[in-house]
Amino acid sequence: REEAAAAPDLTGTASDVAAALPVRTVKNHTIYPVANFKFGEKPAKKEKDATIAVRMHRMKQKYEVEGARRSVEAVLIVHQYNHPHILLLQAGGFFKLPGGRLRPGEEELDGLKRKLESNLSPESDTLKVDWEIGDCVGCFYRPNFETAVYPYLPAHITRPKEVKRLFIVNLPPSCYFAVPANLKLLAVPLFELYDNAQRYGPVIAGLPLMLSQFQFVKA
Repeated sequence: REEAAAAPDLTGTASDVAAALPVRTVKNHTIYPVANFKFGEKPAKKEKDATIAVRMHRMKQKYEVEGARRSVEAVLIVHQYNHPHILLLQAGGFFKLPGGRLRPGEEELDGLKRKLESNLSPESDTLKVDWEIGDCVGCFYRPNFETAVYPYLPAHITRPKEVKRLFIVNLPPSCYFAVPANLKLLAVPLFELYDNAQRYGPVIAGLPLMLSQFQFVKA
């Protein structure tokens, strides 16, 4: 009979503990200073829903025709003051990652590039960004027509109302962002997001954990 592997010894100094833990693969992700990027404005985007209740009602109507909503969001990372920052869009007191709903039959990466162009690319062809989509870093499920989403599908739910996937984006060393006039683009410190679902919601507040698989290389 095979014996169970011994548990690592977690007593001693911090270096001793680190040496005892299993080795895991860490991926490098290059991030550039926020000062490398230029920010401008383009015409405002009309909001489809005046309230959350209206949004949930519209989602229900779409679900009856198209099935579960599929959405994609982008995680764009820069650094400032020697710390990684996440680029977030702000509308009033609401924060969100760039992205949105996929069209029926649309591939995830194609749809995310389309949404990034709509949300952040300048209208001038000479300034448009060639978006490079990286790994999927998270997946969330909306079990009901409510605001709550979870990083797992509850056991009693067989047909989620929405499946949302998050992808890290490999930004170029510099580029020009153009933001709709009714939105703001903010660089928020990664440490501010951790365990701060009350301000940013569970998806954004979960980013520090989702991104722990990466080693950020500051360029």
